[in-house]
Order: sequence, then C-alpha cells, then structure tokens
Amino acid sequence: MFITTTTYRVRYSDTDQMGVVYYGNYPRFYEIGRSEMIRDLGYTYKELEETGVFMPVASVHAKYQKPIYYDELITIETALKKMPQARMVFFHTIYNEKHEVVHTAEVTLVFLDAVSNRPVRVPQYMLEALEKMTDLEQN
Repeated sequence: MFITTTTYRVRYSDTDQMGVVYYGNYPRFYEIGRSEMIRDLGYTYKELEETGVFMPVASVHAKYQKPIYYDELITIETALKKMPQARMVFFHTIYNEKHEVVHTAEVTLVFLDAVSNRPVRVPQYMLEALEKMTDLEQN
C-alpha cells in the first residue's frame, strides 16, 4: 500500500450558510490528495499531461460520516492498494482536527491518450516510481 497525507485549512468559500463544508466540494479535496500523491512520486499532473496522458475521473463512491466545519484543519489521506493498469483507484480518508474519520471515498481514474481519447496503460515511468516506493499488490 502507498499512502500520502496532505493538510488543508477549510475556507469560508468551502462551506454553506451553516459553516459546514458543502457536499459538492469534497471532490476538490480528493483532487488535492491525488495531486500531492503524484507529486510524492516525483511527477505532477501537468507533466503527465505533457506526455500525452490524461486521467479523467470514471467513478466516485463517497460516504459522508461527520460534518467538516469552516476553519478546521483537515487531513486528507490518499492510498493506493493495487498497481494501476488502465485505471487507478484511490482511497481517500478525511480526518478532522480530532483525528476522527469524517469522510471516505473511492475514486477511479482512467488513463487516456490525449490525442485519440482512448484508454491506455499506466505510463511506464509511473509504474517504476510506484515500484520503488511501495509494496502494492499486483493486479
């Protein structure tokens, strides 16, 4: 398993009138976690896209367990459990300041060729970076 953590201070613009994070903002938190995980592998989304590979979201399964409030410092934990092939499944757990689990999500992204818009396998350089840093299960 490969796990990274990122902290984020909830902004007023993230919340609704009651000071609770609006449900539609959670996917942005996932994106923050995924972007930082890819950065921890030594790359950025921008560099990935410059090689001609896009990673759109194919599915999201989310569970809202407790509210997150304005000005809370949350921790976004992002995990990979299996080596990617043509898709990459991220497991996100969000903790509040008391380190209580407040939200979980499973997000699947697919690798697409930027020109043909057809599925492709994970780029070799990303596989090599994952192999060096993890003990992920092979598919």
